Amino acid sequence: MMEIFQEQISTDYILLTFIYMVGALSVLLVVLGLGFIDMGLVRARNVLDTWVQKLTAAMVGGFGTMLFGYGLWEWQFNQAFDVPNALYSALQAWWIGGPAASTPAMLLDPAVVPEADVLQVFLVFFVTFTMATMALIHSSAIERIKAKALYIMAFIIGALLSPLVGYLCWGPLSPLTNSGVHDFEGVFPLYIFSGTWSLVLAWRLGPRRGAFGQDPAGLSPIPSNYGFVAAGVMFIMFALPFIAVGSTFIIPDKGVYGISFTQTGLGLILINMFAALLSGGLVGAIIGYMHREPRWVFLGPIAGAVMSGTLFDIGTPLQAMAFGTLGPLVALTTAKLVYRLGIDEQKVVPLALGPGVVGALLVGFLHWGTPTGGYPGLSGEYALGHAQITPWWQLAGIAATMAVAGIPALILCLILEKLGQLRVSPETEMIGLDAAHWGVANCGDDLADDSVREIASTIAMTTGTAGRDGTQAGVVS
Repeated sequence: MMEIFQEQISTDYILLTFIYMVGALSVLLVVLGLGFIDMGLVRARNVLDTWVQKLTAAMVGGFGTMLFGYGLWEWQFNQAFDVPNALYSALQAWWIGGPAASTPAMLLDPAVVPEADVLQVFLVFFVTFTMATMALIHSSAIERIKAKALYIMAFIIGALLSPLVGYLCWGPLSPLTNSGVHDFEGVFPLYIFSGTWSLVLAWRLGPRRGAFGQDPAGLSPIPSNYGFVAAGVMFIMFALPFIAVGSTFIIPDKGVYGISFTQTGLGLILINMFAALLSGGLVGAIIGYMHREPRWVFLGPIAGAVMSGTLFDIGTPLQAMAFGTLGPLVALTTAKLVYRLGIDEQKVVPLALGPGVVGALLVGFLHWGTPTGGYPGLSGEYALGHAQITPWWQLAGIAATMAVAGIPALILCLILEKLGQLRVSPETEMIGLDAAHWGVANCGDDLADDSVREIASTIAMTTGTAGRDGTQAGVVS
């Protein structure tokens, strides 16, 4: 008969498991919110395919993390606790068929897998984080990326690259955290990673037809409905506080700590978050009214939250408010720079990369010398609070994250371009992805279903001119 380890299913652990479960599942609201935002910003004839690509990419990326990726993050704990063959042991235990991932918690020896239920929920948390990462990256490539290219990227990101950044920068025992890098709400593995990948991807894809200047066919990337953008932002704002709970270590009767084991409190985190959201929202509204661009009214709160993502656990409400105020300004500056460079990307890079990088650097200056990293009960290089936050280590974390994202993104884009598998053809973009891929018109577009099918069928049977990536102008991508 199997031995039952009652301490694994204590009331404290069951409560913690439920709290972290809510945080993990709340990340799915970010995927939903991004879907609504893109639904409102794409042309009506691309709404269906936008949802299909986003959800599928999120599923493929999450599958990769569930299959192999989570073990990469657990590697840091094996190293700190001197587990032999630390990387292999982590991958062997935590791949989806491994004993740690597929055994009920009460059957796992706490000396080998402490707080097993909590760690298993963290696996799901990482899966949903990857899903959100892919939803963000897809947002930078809407209306023009081929589905197969997106899904190849999603699997590689989910199985290897996103967990690798988590291993390097996010966790109490990660190599860079133990040198002085500080993160809280996944600014490095989520925002800076996805922002960097999106910048490279949008550059290599090129702009949508009509994004810069007049298109010969009169096409332009006209938003279908700003109301959906507002709804998407509300979903994300609702999810963020619960996600923050998943970025903490809650130790019953001892305290609450950030993911880097910095002392904090759930109430303080919530106050800081709303200070950033509200101040970012106010500044975003001012920018929106000044420039007559409603998207800034909706995206301002998100920019404020991203800017403050490394601050929530160690900052004060006034500091979070100051960061939130700066968030939309940094996002606007980033958007203008990206536009001047001729890159058609006005969401992910301005919102995730710009505020994420600037916010992480500012935390390095504002909280210079604050203890971070380590783990309770360990000594030496893994002692609790042995590292100190510095701007130089924040910069090192930014550089490492951008390298892990940017270099593979460029390599993959160049390969897919060479194979003619990166961007849809101009004719497909002309009739819309819904018609080309699914044979339907959508959301009251100006083409009736029969007309769309007729045009799509005609293009599918003929050969057109080569597109930007060298593909023949056809319908199916």
